[in-house]
Amino acid sequence: MAAGNVHTAPNTGRSHTVGLRSDGTVSATGWNGDGQCEVGGWRDVTAVAAGWRRTLGVLADGRVLAAGRGAEGQCDVQSWREMVDLSCGDWHSVGVRSDGSALASGNNRRGQCDVEAWRDLVAISAGYLHTLGLRADGRAVATGERATGACEVGAWEDVVALDAGSCHTVGVTASGRVLAVGDNTHGQCDVGDWRDVVAVAAGSSHTLALRGDGTVVAAGNNADGQCEVGDWSGVQLP
Repeated sequence: MAAGNVHTAPNTGRSHTVGLRSDGTVSATGWNGDGQCEVGGWRDVTAVAAGWRRTLGVLADGRVLAAGRGAEGQCDVQSWREMVDLSCGDWHSVGVRSDGSALASGNNRRGQCDVEAWRDLVAISAGYLHTLGLRADGRAVATGERATGACEVGAWEDVVALDAGSCHTVGVTASGRVLAVGDNTHGQCDVGDWRDVVAVAAGSSHTLALRGDGTVVAAGNNADGQCEVGDWSGVQLP
C-alpha cells in the first residue's frame, strides 16, 4: 500500500490511498481531483508510490506508469526503464534502477532532484524538499533542502532501511537501532531509545517503527491520533 502524504500546511490535507494486489492490479481511493486514483486499468504492476496528487507504478518490465498532477514535471517518467524502487515527494518523483543508479523528475528548487551521480543504491525515499538514498554498503546519501537538517545523514553507517518525512529523516540499523535527523518540533526524532526495530516509516511530522516482535512504536505529532499504535501486535513486513 501507499499513502499520498503531504507536508502539513494550511492549504493541504486532502489525500488518497493506493493498494497493489498480488495479481499486479492496483486500486485507489480518496481525493481524485487530478486523476491520481484512476489506476483501475493498470496491470502487471510490482510496486506503487503515492505523492501529493499523483500515483506511480513500476511494471514487471521496469517501466513506470503515472497518474495525476504533472504540472511540475513529477509525472515525466515515461522514459524511465529498469526501475526497481520508486518514491514520491510533494512535487518530485525519484527512482532506483536495477544497476543502482537513480533518476528524478519534478520540482528541483532545492536540489532535491540532483541524484544523477548516485550509484550502488538499494532504496530511495523522497520527502517534501529532500531526497534520500540507501547504498548497498549501508551508508546513506541525501540531497535537497539543508535548513531543516533532514539531509545530515553522512555519518550514518550499517543502515538497512530509511524513510523521509516532510522535514525529517529516519533510518534503522542492522542492530535494530533507529536514527533520526531533521525537524523535531513534535518530537518525531525522539527515537534514540528504540530497540529491536526492523522497519521505520516517517509521516509529515511523526515516526513509526515496527519491532521484531510485531509491535509498533510511535513518536511525534498525534493531533489526529496517528501515533496511537500502542495496542498493535502481530504486524509483519510484506
